Amino acid sequence: MNVKSKIMDEESLSRTLWRLAHEIIERNRGSESIAIIGIKTRGEFLAKRIAKIISDIEKRNLLIGFLDITLYRDDIMHRKLEQPVLKGTEINFDVTGKNIILVDDVLYTGRTVRAALDELIDLGRPETIQLAVLIDRGHRELPIRADYVGKNIPTSESEEIKVHLREIDHEDAVFIIEKNQKEKE
Repeated sequence: MNVKSKIMDEESLSRTLWRLAHEIIERNRGSESIAIIGIKTRGEFLAKRIAKIISDIEKRNLLIGFLDITLYRDDIMHRKLEQPVLKGTEINFDVTGKNIILVDDVLYTGRTVRAALDELIDLGRPETIQLAVLIDRGHRELPIRADYVGKNIPTSESEEIKVHLREIDHEDAVFIIEKNQKEKE
């Protein structure tokens, strides 16, 4: 990994999640009608953290679930993987009528979010779907924008954002890395 810069450490990532949680509570006038759904993999852990913060503030348990969008991706045939790895959607409640807070780590082209929206709509008819992302790096290919953004980080096409979370990467940090020549092609 060719690290160009570290843009978030554990402390700034934690502060950002607290701010996002407060923004979600404020916009929804509390937490009574919301459910938090994370897009696997890193969105799952961010969703758990945001849900915990909101639960601690509001003194109530939240509905929380996780989406595996693998089969909803529009590029599944173009990916280099021969067989997609399914991680399983885990939503044990009816999404109909809920204000869904969809959580992901990085918003880039918008294709991951589009796939998540397709899957959510297949599960029911939410009242609203609001998008919360830790990082918005630009370069959208679809007309999708986040309602809650931790940090806007304009990047070039030769750069990538890497989010590390302690649950799977043993540290909380966000990096800008320079793609190697093979990844650029």
